[in-house]
Amino acid sequence: MCGILAILDIDPSRCNAAELRRQAIAQGRKLRHRGPDWSGVYHDEHAILVHERLSIVDVEHGAQPLVDTLTGAVLAVNGEIYNHKELEKELRERHDFQTASDCEVLLYLYDEMEPRAWLNKINGIFAFVIYDPRKGSYFIARDPIGVNPLYVGWDRFENLHVASEMKALAGHCERIREVPPGHFFRGDQADLGFQRYYDPEWARESFDDFRPYDAMELREALQAAVKRQLMCDVPYGVLISGGVDSSVISAVASRFREGRVEEDGQSPSWWPRIHSFSVGLKGAPDLAPAKQVADHIGSIHHELHFTQNEGLDALSEVIYHLETFDITTVRASTPMYLMMRKIHAMGIKMILSGEGADEVFGGYLYFHKAPSGKELHAETVRKLSKLHLYDCLRANKSCMAWSVEARVPFLDVAFLDVAMRMDPEAKLPYRAPRPKPIEKYPLRQAFDGWIPDAILWRQKEQFSDGVGYGWIDGLKAYAEKEVSDGMMRGATERFPVKTPETKEAYLYRSLFEQHFPSASAVNCVPFERSVACSTPIALEWDAAFKNLVDPSGRAVRDVHDAGIGKG
Repeated sequence: MCGILAILDIDPSRCNAAELRRQAIAQGRKLRHRGPDWSGVYHDEHAILVHERLSIVDVEHGAQPLVDTLTGAVLAVNGEIYNHKELEKELRERHDFQTASDCEVLLYLYDEMEPRAWLNKINGIFAFVIYDPRKGSYFIARDPIGVNPLYVGWDRFENLHVASEMKALAGHCERIREVPPGHFFRGDQADLGFQRYYDPEWARESFDDFRPYDAMELREALQAAVKRQLMCDVPYGVLISGGVDSSVISAVASRFREGRVEEDGQSPSWWPRIHSFSVGLKGAPDLAPAKQVADHIGSIHHELHFTQNEGLDALSEVIYHLETFDITTVRASTPMYLMMRKIHAMGIKMILSGEGADEVFGGYLYFHKAPSGKELHAETVRKLSKLHLYDCLRANKSCMAWSVEARVPFLDVAFLDVAMRMDPEAKLPYRAPRPKPIEKYPLRQAFDGWIPDAILWRQKEQFSDGVGYGWIDGLKAYAEKEVSDGMMRGATERFPVKTPETKEAYLYRSLFEQHFPSASAVNCVPFERSVACSTPIALEWDAAFKNLVDPSGRAVRDVHDAGIGKG
């Protein structure tokens, strides 16, 4: 992962090139937490590209921006292309490869193929800009699910700015927008706006060509995804929350630790010992199960504790890095942010995480209320389409705040094609034959025996709950002290757009405004009424649930309480 910043569509008659270059470097500096290992700049009179590098693959080379020596096209990318070797074999023409970087192939795919053809061949996470001086144009794209962030903005001269994070655009751009996942933008087709390239059949409303649940097929697909994402030339680790998702990812990763993935296991791994990490308040529900999984897979385990005050003290920094005021995201990101600081201090530069499983398999507790497989599938599709605003944002920005790259195998596009085509009836928590109603049954059954049964069949805890129930309770108590009743009565006047409904929401919105006061920044933050964005407004599965404003998993009391202690 890295940080990218570009200024495009520059009219040299209106802008001082030297001054704009200095400005671009300063903007890029705001992204240096994403890429502390090297900085690079390309510029001509019409474009400036700045790259802040976090070296994960081809550490000795691969500095960017990369220039195609034959065409002059320039690439600045934040990403990991897991199938880059396969893509290189598909190239038809001769190209002058300069590095062993996984991202260089993007330049040559751009040169040979139409956008939708080559973008849909990529298995990876990415956000990039290609500037093509031959055509006086540029090409911008973001990965299918939106694991990697990307924003665009326009300044008063109508120069187009592109950045990995919104903070690099704040103060320079009058309008800011997030680039939608699975879309590209072409400078020579600007009138078409963002164009969709990722449109899987399983995401279409009319889709009904589901396949029977096959535990072996699902297991092999996830194993392949984890193996791909272990492509790494630096020390890496795994996050274990104590739930089934991260535990399964960790167990799979442990089976590939001996051989170097980049060489298909034919040579010894550079980092044969896996380090695992968990975080929580002392006595948190997730800590003991996480240690049990770590012992089972033989990892070097690090149990990291934080205090309530440490979390509260970090809130402003967390919101600055996250660039959101969404309640669930801030709650869950704060412990993750604190953990990443310690992981960074240990020299770990990449971690595998379990984000996405709940969206793919219907893992949240409210899915116990789903009336049918068809409705469950529609909701999982909706959740995946919004993931870039929540869990992907949390995982990426919490980690990259401390120069640690997060990879998410459950969101691997090849794995999604298997898991999302599965008969959704199999995902219903209450479908027979279950020993008891349990979410994510297909995933649990597929990896039976890989992790201890007590964790394999443990009920879902949201991350912000699992790090310690006192964490959320403490946040609410802190907000109660910081935000008066009078402030809440005036919330509509102070925040007429996306008005906070609780004191906790008011607190986060106030901290966000200190860092990002512009209306454009607010427009980039999701806001839905009812359960603070964690479930849809129109969900009619349960009348008592749909109007809740507390996003904690414990809010689904009848499901949560029934599952406590019943692994």
